[in-house]
Amino acid sequence: MPAKRATLATIAAAAGVSVATVSKVLNGRSDVAPATRSLVLSALRQHDYVAPPPRRDETAGTVELQFDSDLNAYSNEIIQGAVRAGGELGVSVVISIRKGSERTSRWARELAATGRRALVAVTSELTAAQLAALAEAGLPLVVIDPLNLPRTRVTSVGSTNFAGGLAATQHLLSLGHRRIAYLGGPATAACNQARLHGYRAAMEAEGVAVRQEYIQHRRFRYGDGVEAGACFLALPEPPTAIFAGCDETAFGVMEAARARGLRVPDDLSVVGFDDTQIARMASPPLTTVRQPLREMGGVALRRALRLAAGERIDSHHIELATELVVRGSTAPAAPRQ
Repeated sequence: MPAKRATLATIAAAAGVSVATVSKVLNGRSDVAPATRSLVLSALRQHDYVAPPPRRDETAGTVELQFDSDLNAYSNEIIQGAVRAGGELGVSVVISIRKGSERTSRWARELAATGRRALVAVTSELTAAQLAALAEAGLPLVVIDPLNLPRTRVTSVGSTNFAGGLAATQHLLSLGHRRIAYLGGPATAACNQARLHGYRAAMEAEGVAVRQEYIQHRRFRYGDGVEAGACFLALPEPPTAIFAGCDETAFGVMEAARARGLRVPDDLSVVGFDDTQIARMASPPLTTVRQPLREMGGVALRRALRLAAGERIDSHHIELATELVVRGSTAPAAPRQ
């Protein structure tokens, strides 16, 4: 006998919330507390919830999921979430890579002409001209982890980056580290700024001075992690712990430590951000801040479809809860010689 299909009521009972709250989470509404949203998302995964098939008139067209650089582990998580949500809603998801300079007014018109209902852009820097081109083409836009904050109000999806940065740094402080470095992404990226503020807040609350040479801004790429890690470790007084703004740069830092004959976590503690699949495969497994990337992809797609349907969005920005995941790349600070 086939297993009974989970309903909204099933999920609501499991999460201890109302059916209306579950519906809000599924529809990407922002008026749900991060902790409550996390409970609902966990219950959805636990019960393998599949949304009822939509009506045929709600499924026409496709949604473009667009990245501005080569795909990586972070991208893969976003893609899986968006594709799964698209499958539940009967909407196709087209994945593309388009550099910022290639996003012209013709680009926006072509997207609309090929039947795209909306565009979801990931970690993209969009200019006022590009936003105007999309608006002129009548193409709704949702941005995941925007790299810039344009004056025009743009619907975006992210995570509680400040809280994540705070938790990562507090963890290292609790292990006795005081020489803690922060390796972030592009200085103008909103997610990077929030993680940096969380790092600073934790350090200042503990009465630990933030040293300027312990802060670097690079791209969210492995090679940048290797280079920045080497710079940190070459300092006269190198850090004993490094908080990296993403898992990929954290792996680069670990490689820089290995090249200098240092052991992680015995000689250097490393914390990442994302909790991609490779964080669990690393040696040692990476302590990191989990942001629900698959859920972010799904929420972004659902919000894009709501905009395409002409619905009014109650909030232009939504944040999903982060969570510190402690694994094997962090350890108590070694006694000072």
